[in-house]
Amino acid sequence: MIDRRHFLLAASASAASACLLAKSGSASPAPNPQTDAAQTDAAQTGKMPVQFSLNTSTIRGHKLSITEQVDVASNAGYDGIEPWIRDLEEYVTGGGNLPDLKKRIEDSGLAVVSAIGFAKWIVDDDAERAAGLEQAKRDMELVKAIGGTRMAAPPIGAHGGKDTSPPLEVIAQRYRALLEVGDATGVVPQLELWGFSPTLSKLPELAYVAAGAEHDSACVLPDFYHIYKGGSDFSALGMIEASRMHCFHINDYPDNPPRKDIADKDRVFPGDGVCALPQIIRGLIDNGFTGTFSLELFNPEYWQRDALEVAKEGLEKSKAVVSQAIAL
Repeated sequence: MIDRRHFLLAASASAASACLLAKSGSASPAPNPQTDAAQTDAAQTGKMPVQFSLNTSTIRGHKLSITEQVDVASNAGYDGIEPWIRDLEEYVTGGGNLPDLKKRIEDSGLAVVSAIGFAKWIVDDDAERAAGLEQAKRDMELVKAIGGTRMAAPPIGAHGGKDTSPPLEVIAQRYRALLEVGDATGVVPQLELWGFSPTLSKLPELAYVAAGAEHDSACVLPDFYHIYKGGSDFSALGMIEASRMHCFHINDYPDNPPRKDIADKDRVFPGDGVCALPQIIRGLIDNGFTGTFSLELFNPEYWQRDALEVAKEGLEKSKAVVSQAIAL
């Protein structure tokens, strides 16, 4: 069983203060020889202590096939790709062969860092939830077939204004059931934050459910935009063990529209908004984060531009804010 102390670092004030950055921007964590060495190496070699992935939502409006999306991610220079399940399903329905797609991804130098699916694992209705777990199993099998080992687990079905938000203890039990499906398939579901949802919209809720699942593979999938939209302070990231964040959706947001009105379409490239990304990312790295920043945008203005151009700019700006973080 997972030791909850590995999730909630409440015993270490310095670990928590490392991410008290959204407002102060000046917290100094306790020395960490491992991360200090990684930062020194990054400064000397230009090598980043994290990886970068393209979530294909960023180019969704271009209506590219999954093979074209792979080509864009590879040609832009990403380390990985985060495809959507619906695109994998369309590929198979159209006669595509998943082993061929896996080889194409590998030959392109990419890793499948995660995937986006919408199985209803969290809902109250027993029959609907059972069907959701079966859907999750099918989704995971698709991900596994192309070389992936993780996928997003958002609170779909408990995210609308009229949806019932189950108690956190109940959600933890349901997340554990989903994790057990992952045990059988070899794909880990990552508990995803949705800031607009009445369920799992705040970082403390995410941490509570992940710990309450009491499963060795429990992990979370945060998102800079969703943290802001849901009203959490970025300091809460310091309370989540870095090794339980494999993938982190990177993006930025403007100061207008205001928080209550801002939507997915308003997300912008990292560094083009008002989020204190360098300071927050520095806190993550100081606390041991070595995972993948996956660029997730839904901006229709970007969909009017060339897909490769958008992907390249997104990677350049993602790397820029991480470089700024390392330099702090």
